[in-house]
Amino acid sequence: MSGIGLLIPVALLLGLSGLAAFMWSLSHGQFDDLEGAAERILIDDEDGEE
Repeated sequence: MSGIGLLIPVALLLGLSGLAAFMWSLSHGQFDDLEGAAERILIDDEDGEE
């Protein structure tokens, strides 16, 4: 039973830190261009490297 007293605060701390990291990434524009990286890999290079 004493293990639960330790695991619940640890789980809450991990959940809140994950939520804080997600909110930070939203406020700093990490999710602004979701399709850009996926489409950029399909574009050929202009240099003509072979």
